[in-house]
Amino acid sequence: MKQNIMRTTIICALMAFFGIVTVNAQSNNRQRPQKPPTVDEIFSQMDVDEDGKLSEKEVRGPLKNEFKKIDSDEDGFISREELEKAPKPGKNRSNKRND
Repeated sequence: MKQNIMRTTIICALMAFFGIVTVNAQSNNRQRPQKPPTVDEIFSQMDVDEDGKLSEKEVRGPLKNEFKKIDSDEDGFISREELEKAPKPGKNRSNKRND
């Protein structure tokens, strides 16, 4: 009888221990939201020819998808000024009020 109680106690303690370890490991694996890169970071990563502007061949990711919208002067390049004025991804762009 004592052996059954002891076994049950040990099994319950081990299950509780492994449950806590598993939950803790899962919470530590969650990624924190990343900040969007700054204009300087984007240019240092993408301006391959270092001419101070981004061509459509140089850009990638969401910037490539929005290239024509960001290239406001339609010269085929994105300047630092155009990128700074571009709408930020993830922002709700329908905040205009109809007064």
